[in-house]
Amino acid sequence: MKHDQEYMKLALELAESALGKTNPNPVVGAVIVKDGVIVGTGLHRKAGEPHAEVHAFNMAGDHAMDATLYVTLEPCSHYGKTPPCALLVKNSGVKRVVVATEDPNPQVAGRGISIIREAGIEVEVGILKKEAQQLNERFIHNMIHEMPFVISKVAMTLDGKIATHTGHSQWITGETARKEVHLLRNKVDGILIGVGTVLADNPKLTTRLDGPSKNPIRIILDTNLRTPLNANITDCKEAQTIIVTAANIDSEKAMALKGKGVDLLAVSSINGKLDLKNALQQLYKIGITDILLEGGSEVNASFMREGLIQKYLVYIAPKIAGGANSYTPFRGEDIEKVDEAVPLRFEKTEWIGEDIKITAYPIRNA
Repeated sequence: MKHDQEYMKLALELAESALGKTNPNPVVGAVIVKDGVIVGTGLHRKAGEPHAEVHAFNMAGDHAMDATLYVTLEPCSHYGKTPPCALLVKNSGVKRVVVATEDPNPQVAGRGISIIREAGIEVEVGILKKEAQQLNERFIHNMIHEMPFVISKVAMTLDGKIATHTGHSQWITGETARKEVHLLRNKVDGILIGVGTVLADNPKLTTRLDGPSKNPIRIILDTNLRTPLNANITDCKEAQTIIVTAANIDSEKAMALKGKGVDLLAVSSINGKLDLKNALQQLYKIGITDILLEGGSEVNASFMREGLIQKYLVYIAPKIAGGANSYTPFRGEDIEKVDEAVPLRFEKTEWIGEDIKITAYPIRNA
């Protein structure tokens, strides 16, 4: 068991190195071990390219015979852009397969494991399962809900302020934390804010890192199409911009924005407000699998109250702002009792430079 965990941990580390590069596919790592020696390793590097098992078996060659395969996710059993990995494993000559977790994809969902077991190969499932599921939390959410995985990122002072009463917020956290946010942007498909942030800060929402990086699609919630034509996000040379708006929009303004390369996505409205769930469903249909929510207080609160945030990343700076009118991360409607608050589970607390970072998940069944 100890050795199984060690080899699976290596497979998980291989998979983790590809986070943000394989969307909409999961990240997967594979390790092949024979007589206590690692003879093959692999990871899925990019959607459409060979899967982790293929790379591992290519490296192992004949040494795969009677070896053990460790893989972080159940080998696929369907034909997509690549052939089924379950058949590759079945015909590989390995005598044992250790799988961290099952694949939630309805096209797989246990079939890959069944194919391998029916070939007489020993299969063990569940080694470092929690770690494997957390690594592919975006993919699992996509498969179950057919919506993007939404990550709320908040930078605030110790007393819970994200901006002064004037709206000034640069900079609350330190340089190390700000750099980590750009690393996050580099991994997600989309970054979302409300039009209020566009009007107040005129952000570019691009990724600024040393070396190659990707810019996520910029998504702006703008019910009445108030985005200025000269806003930074309307410059689409570096990154694509999608404005999510209501159906009855100003056609002249819409044409002008489209002329600058901005895409418009009309969604249904509820009581004069955009239907956020409908917006996420439509964004997922066009290929956006995860979103970094960097909105203001009202946007954050709307997503939070509707249960549309899957993960919270909170950066706390060693500063106190004070003030009754300074902005807090989540505003929206007041609650009457503490029992109405959204319950969270703190997963991890760590230092990021001079700041503290808390990773938390909502408790859905509370």
